Amino acid sequence: MIIGQDITVIGAGVAGLATGIALAQRGAKVRILEQAESIREIGAGLQISPNGFAVLKALGLGEAILKVAVRANAVELRDYKNSKQVLRLDLAGLASDQHYLFVHRADLIEMLATAARDVGVQIRLLQKIQSVTERDGGGYCINTAQGGEHKASCLIGADGIHSAIRQFLNGASAPFFTHQVAWRATVPNDADVAHKVQVHMGPGRHIVGYPLRGGELINIVAVQEKQAWVEESWTKKDDPDHLRAIFSDFAPSVRSLLSRIEEVHQWGLFRHSVAKTWYRGQAAILGDAAHPTLPFLAQGACMALEDAWVLAESLAQTDEISAGLAQYQSKRKDRVTRVVDAATKNAWRYHLSFPPLRFATHTALRTAGALAPSMAIRQFDWLYRTDVTKA
Repeated sequence: MIIGQDITVIGAGVAGLATGIALAQRGAKVRILEQAESIREIGAGLQISPNGFAVLKALGLGEAILKVAVRANAVELRDYKNSKQVLRLDLAGLASDQHYLFVHRADLIEMLATAARDVGVQIRLLQKIQSVTERDGGGYCINTAQGGEHKASCLIGADGIHSAIRQFLNGASAPFFTHQVAWRATVPNDADVAHKVQVHMGPGRHIVGYPLRGGELINIVAVQEKQAWVEESWTKKDDPDHLRAIFSDFAPSVRSLLSRIEEVHQWGLFRHSVAKTWYRGQAAILGDAAHPTLPFLAQGACMALEDAWVLAESLAQTDEISAGLAQYQSKRKDRVTRVVDAATKNAWRYHLSFPPLRFATHTALRTAGALAPSMAIRQFDWLYRTDVTKA
């Protein structure tokens, strides 16, 4: 049971805020430590598939997310050169209570932060974690870069890919560069792009686009295979003309989209292994801290939401914190490992460079989509139809 239990969560991103809400709703006293000076979120668009929406709905945020999100009706894979459709996933095939949404990351963070405070979660800013140590007699001592010290009896790390809590539990680890670089930007939706994801697939490159904020914006993510990269950062800016040059042989509709970019951010895609140890004693990790995933399945935020629910529910169902954390890891590890592997494989499918292989693969996809259109979306039943709130 966690009623009255003091729990400290590190990180006020999607994972940390959702965890804080889920724990507080079950009676815990939750404090979130966030390194930033304000609750904000870099980045732009997120895709929330039905499995992620199920968690938001169970947290009492179903109506709130629907007010700020765009509901998707399809995912389309297209050829880079002529924009010819290769495969269409018709999201109308989802159940009536299942929603596939596009949401601005900042809108989701603001919604979660408001909900967290409403249920009594204390959020403390400017708390960059320097080190974590175990205290004699139990619990943990958290030291911050600002010279502060916090004591915690139960510690949850939702502090992302550079997690101090992951390092505390597993030791230092080195990610490896995937030889892929990504760009992100938003532009006004002057072309009136419909409520769908479009993925233009080319040799060693692809571009994803979908609408945000009631269709006012288009979120753009572009990826290119590249041999060398230095830093793993979400804040590095690039020249929009550089991006336009790299994708200059893509279809006119894509080039038109890129021509409207005024500011673009670039980052290297690194692969982090799924953590071997997710918990020890009364400390645990979740979200990107436990299992960073590449963006080729659009499941990073959804896995964080699922983690938050399962962790809180596991703690509520057991008498001892350590037993609840063990149950949480047992329930989550196989699923997130499958998601991480599936996302990694998608990059290869998007970037086929050998023309005969690309032609054969695209032809097979078109044929399968034409002969059995419902099967295109059914192949994701294992992912989208899983509802951890009913498990």
